[in-house]
Amino acid sequence: MKRIAFISLLCMLAILPATKLQAQDTQQLKIGYVNTTELLESLPEKKEASAALEDLNKKYKDELALMQNDYNKKYSDFITFQNSMGENIKLRRMQELTELEKNINNFIKVAQSDVETHERQLLEPLRETLKKAIKEVGLENNITCIYDTASPSVVFLTPNAINLNDLVKKKITSHK
Repeated sequence: MKRIAFISLLCMLAILPATKLQAQDTQQLKIGYVNTTELLESLPEKKEASAALEDLNKKYKDELALMQNDYNKKYSDFITFQNSMGENIKLRRMQELTELEKNINNFIKVAQSDVETHERQLLEPLRETLKKAIKEVGLENNITCIYDTASPSVVFLTPNAINLNDLVKKKITSHK
């Protein structure tokens, strides 16, 4: 009994899309495309976000350079004076160098994570704005399907496809 109900359900699901396609055949299918990478780069907020990320990255690089200079100086001193050091002092200096190495590696991990977090926080609202504008343009222009040419999954666009980048840019600026 359950098997018959399941097969009936599958048959109904197979028929449903066909009836929708027949209804859409009477209307012209409109296919559009956008390039979300290009659109994202065109946003003034993206330039501001990129500048903020570059500034944060520079601060981390400057701090890392200070840490590495400190390590290099202590390492150089150790190599230069190791023969004249007592064994306990030599061990303590080696431990200090090992700790500095660990601190530098931890700092690099924290810096990368922080930059990635800031990038997500700054770019996600822009991506959402873009997504919303694309949807609105699609609905307003009765577009059946919108492809993103920035995605590698698009292998062919018909010459009848409509480039919606300009409409999306206008939609974004009209919301401001």
